[in-house]
Amino acid sequence: MKPSRLMLLTAVALLAPMAPALSATAAPRTAADTLPQLALPDPGFENGGTGWTFDPGTGVGAGNVHSGSRFLYLDAGAGRTARQTLVAPRDGGYDFSAWVASAGTGGTYTIRRNGETVGTVELPQRPTYARYTISRVELKAGDRLEIAFGSGSAWVNADDLMISPAAPADPKVTSSDPEVVAMFDWAKTKANSWVQLPGTVGPVNVDEYHTGGTGTGTYEPTYWAGYANRSAYYSRDMTHQLDGAHLIGLDTENETMLRSYAASATAEHKYFPVWSLNFDAKTYLSIDYHNPDDFVREVPATFELVEKAAEAYLWTGDRRYVDDPVLWAFYRHATEDFIDLHNSAKPNGKVKVAEGTGNGIFAGAASYNEQDGDGLAEAGDGIASQYQAYLAMAVLARGKGDTTLAKKYDRRAADLKAYFNDEWSGTGSGADMVRAYTLSGTPVTGWGKENSVFIPMKQIIDPGPRNDAYLDYIAAQELGPEGSPNIESTTYLPDMFFRNNRNDTAWTWMKKIYGQREAQHINASQGPNGDYPEVSFTLVSQTVEGLMGIAPDAANHRVTTQSRLPSGMNWLRTADVPIGTGTISVRHDGTTKTTLTNNSRHGAYQWEARFPGVHKRITVNGVPQRAHTKTVNGVTYTYATPTVRAGATAVVQVTG
Repeated sequence: MKPSRLMLLTAVALLAPMAPALSATAAPRTAADTLPQLALPDPGFENGGTGWTFDPGTGVGAGNVHSGSRFLYLDAGAGRTARQTLVAPRDGGYDFSAWVASAGTGGTYTIRRNGETVGTVELPQRPTYARYTISRVELKAGDRLEIAFGSGSAWVNADDLMISPAAPADPKVTSSDPEVVAMFDWAKTKANSWVQLPGTVGPVNVDEYHTGGTGTGTYEPTYWAGYANRSAYYSRDMTHQLDGAHLIGLDTENETMLRSYAASATAEHKYFPVWSLNFDAKTYLSIDYHNPDDFVREVPATFELVEKAAEAYLWTGDRRYVDDPVLWAFYRHATEDFIDLHNSAKPNGKVKVAEGTGNGIFAGAASYNEQDGDGLAEAGDGIASQYQAYLAMAVLARGKGDTTLAKKYDRRAADLKAYFNDEWSGTGSGADMVRAYTLSGTPVTGWGKENSVFIPMKQIIDPGPRNDAYLDYIAAQELGPEGSPNIESTTYLPDMFFRNNRNDTAWTWMKKIYGQREAQHINASQGPNGDYPEVSFTLVSQTVEGLMGIAPDAANHRVTTQSRLPSGMNWLRTADVPIGTGTISVRHDGTTKTTLTNNSRHGAYQWEARFPGVHKRITVNGVPQRAHTKTVNGVTYTYATPTVRAGATAVVQVTG
C-alpha cells in the first residue's frame, strides 16, 4: 500500500524542524465556530480518492499530476463520471475550485445540491492544468453536496480541489463598455477562489522541491498571494492584492495576514518582515526562511506593508489598525529603527534612506527587481515606498489621535520627496532618471523595471515635465523587448498610469492583462496567467480605485471620487462598494457627471466629487453651487462636497 500524503506529512513533520511560530491573538469564538467545517477528505487524491465513486474508465493515477503524486483521471468517451458526495455540517456559502486538464472538449466539472445542478463548467481543450471555479453555492446544514467530473471527447484529469468561503461582498459593475463588465465579473470570482476556508487542515512548507511539505497546520483566514505550488502568501503579492481583497469583503483575511507580517518583523530580524508565511499565518515558508540571518527580504516590502495597513484603515475604519499593539509597533519600527539599521552605505544629508546589502535576496535586497538587485544599496522602489510609508504613518497617527506624530511624518515625507527630486531626478529625458545607487554610491540610470515603475507610481517625483518624460520612457520600455516578462510585474502598470491620470494608457494595460489570462505563465507549474492570483485581485481594485477613482476615509465618513474613464467608455457604474460598515454605489457619465448613492442604513458621508480642470459651473442635484478648485499632485480639479445621508443619492455635474 502506498502511504498517503497525510501519512507522509506526519512522518516528515516529526523529523523536520518547523519554522518559528508567531504569537497571535485568537478572535472570540462563537457557537457557529464549534461546528465542523465543510471539508474534502482527499483534495489531492493522494489517499487514492477517499470518498469518491468511480465509473469504469475513471480512477486515481500517477503521472500527469498538478502537485503531489496522484490525480483523478477520466478516460476518453462520453458518459463516464467520478463523483463525491458530502453532507454540509453547517449553513454557509462556498466556492469550489479544481485544477483540471483536458485533451479535448465535452468534459464537465459540476456541483449539485440535493440532486439539482447549481453550476457546471464546460471544460475546454487544454491539456495543461488550469483552475476552474463554481462560486456562491449556498448550503444549509444537512444538504447533500455532489462534486462530479464528466468525461468528454478525450481524457480529463483533475487535481487539488479546494473549498473557499463565498465572498462576503459582491460589488457589481455595469457600463456602456461590455468588456469592463466581463473583466470585473471574471476577476472578482477568480480572486475569491484563492481564499482559504478557515479551519482547513492542510500542508505547510509545500514548494516545487517539497511537494508534500513538512507537516500540516490549521489554516487561518488567508488567501493565496504568490505561486499556486507553494503553501503560502507573499508580502509583495499580498500588499498589491489587499485593496482588491477588501472590495470582495476579505477584511478579516487582510488583517490576519498584515498582523502575521507585523509579528515577524522582530529585532532578531533587524525589523525586516519575513517574505512568506504558510496559510496557518504562524510558520515561515521554509524555502524562503532558513534562519534569522538567512531569509528572503526586500526593502520595499517593509514599507508597503505600512502603506497598505493605512489603506485598509481608510477603507474599513477598523480601529485594530491603529490600536493593535503588534501592528502599531511594526509601523513605528518600520519607519524608525528599520531605517536606522539599514542606512550605512550611502550618505543622504538630512534624510535617511533604507538600504539593501547588495548581496542578494537572502541577505536583503534593495529592490523588488531581483535580477537587478545585486550590488545596489538604494533603489527607486525602496525610496518611493518609504515615502508612501511616511504618508501612511501620518494617516495612522491621525487615526490614533496623535496629531503631533502625524505632523512629524508629514514633514519626513516632504523632506524625503524634496531630497529625491534634488538628487535622483534626471534632466527630463526619461532615460537619465537615477533609479538606484550602488554600494559605492554610483548612480544607476536606464531601465530598472520595478525600481523604475514604482517611482511615478508612488508619486515621489514632483509633477511636471520630468515625471511626464519618465512615464513616457517607462511606457516605451514596457512595450519593448526588455519589458516585464512576468504578468505579476505587469499588473503594476495600470496603477502607475491611473495615479498619473493617463487613463487611456492604464485601461489599455488592463485590457492587455485580461486578454492574456489564458496564456501560459512563464512558470510552467503556475498554469495560465489568469491563475496567478495578483492578476484577478488587481483588476478588481483597478476598476474601483482606478477607473472609478474612489478614495475612501471610512473613519471620518468621507469619500472622494474622480472619473478616470478612458476614451470611448461613456459611462461606468460600480454598485455595492464596501466602505466602513456599509456600501456606496457610484456612476460616472464621462468625466463631467457623477452620481453617488449611500446604501447604508445609517450615517452620512461627506462626498468630495472631483472633476479634472477648471469649470465655470457646478451643480449638486441640479442646484448651482459655487465652483471651488484645488490642485492635487499637479492637477487642478473643480469639486463640490455635498453630504449624502443614509439611503440618499446625490448628483454632481460640471459644465463650461
